Amino acid sequence: MNPSVFYETTPLSEKDCFMVFSREKKLFDFPLHVHTEFEINFIENAEYAQRIVGDSIEEIGTLELALIANPHLAHGWFTHKCQSENIKEITIQFHADLFNEQILRKDQFRSIQQMLERGYYGIAFTKDKIQEVRNTIYELTQARDGFNSVIKLFKLLYQLSLDTNMRVLSSRSFGSDKETHTSRRINKAIKYLNENYAEDVKLKDVSQHVGMSDVSFCRFIKKRTGNSFVDTLNAIRLGQASRMLIDTSHSVSEIAWLCGFNNLSNFNRTFKKKRGQTPTEFRDQYIGSKFYF
Repeated sequence: MNPSVFYETTPLSEKDCFMVFSREKKLFDFPLHVHTEFEINFIENAEYAQRIVGDSIEEIGTLELALIANPHLAHGWFTHKCQSENIKEITIQFHADLFNEQILRKDQFRSIQQMLERGYYGIAFTKDKIQEVRNTIYELTQARDGFNSVIKLFKLLYQLSLDTNMRVLSSRSFGSDKETHTSRRINKAIKYLNENYAEDVKLKDVSQHVGMSDVSFCRFIKKRTGNSFVDTLNAIRLGQASRMLIDTSHSVSEIAWLCGFNNLSNFNRTFKKKRGQTPTEFRDQYIGSKFYF
């Protein structure tokens, strides 16, 4: 049997703007999956359950709110270590074209546009923001007026887009080249790293490629991305390694070499520091969450 990600066909029709599903449960029993619709998932009373989004594997707290805005990004929630028998889950699914490009280009919708772009890799929202919007989410489960419920959904998305501490979950290798930066030089640098991560990439290689001095480029990439050159390169390498751990049968040592790590111990150390588990543990846990046919 081969492990695969389950493709979910949701009941959201072309005539609907969105749908809300509210459930009370004792465990999570749906496999890792994808679907064409964008999704907001709210969960409470499920501490120590596990969330998988792309190559992000984390335990959740008593309040959980995530956005998935990518039809190809595998995601799922699993019972894991959760002992609660009173789990509340509310899922809101809406079409990707709910906001067209013309609307998203307007200044008033800019924060929503930026959030949806980040949501391409999955987003987890802060506890403070979840508490702020929790009543709105519950109100959506009771809404009977279609027009006003759509306005309420727009309000919810706007409130979420103002969460300055939202976290992107999955590495870029689980999306595509969709995300771009406003800086031409940063885009050029990231493209270079994505094409050469398997090689012995040096700072001078990239700084020369974008026409800057080493010192200037270090300051520049930190200011523009929030990450140092080394962190940026390692994030790209770890993303590719995570993808290979899931999608190939290569050994861990082979993957380390193919992703540009100079030795196995360095790869294992860096992977565990960033992912919270060893490459082998990550592979076993992720594959164990897939659907079998």
